[in-house]
Amino acid sequence: MNISLTRSIGFWLLLVVSLATTAVGGWLISGQIGTMTTTLLDGTATGVEVYVGQSLVVVGAGVLAAGIVGILLTLGLVAARSLVPAPAPAVVEAIDWTAEPEEKATPVETASTTVEGSVGATHDAEPAAAADAEPADAEPSDTEPSDTEAESEETTPAVTR
Repeated sequence: MNISLTRSIGFWLLLVVSLATTAVGGWLISGQIGTMTTTLLDGTATGVEVYVGQSLVVVGAGVLAAGIVGILLTLGLVAARSLVPAPAPAVVEAIDWTAEPEEKATPVETASTTVEGSVGATHDAEPAAAADAEPADAEPSDTEPSDTEAESEETTPAVTR
């Protein structure tokens, strides 16, 4: 939970809906109680105003209670979030734009890695493919390494650029 509550859509939605529900519940209760009070005091109250008004007051009380519970949940979330420690900010070093870029060192090639035709020594796919393309019955050429050179090349890691 790295997002603060002020950036959480769910938090703001809960708060707004809870406030709206509380307002609607309070409006239902006050409107119906006001209507029942005036009609009962005037002596003009009908059964619909009295009995339906009581039911609407109960419904309004339920809506008001749901809004209050939502507001309490919002306050509980704020309290719980304040108890959770904030993650430490990442320290970022400033970039020195005036510094010269460092030159990359080029690897030094040894004599065993420059032999043409050896599979491990070349970095291009073309010489390796050319070595594979020689017919099997052809005599070995002078450019192929001896067995001891081939074994030493296999044990040394290939230099990549």
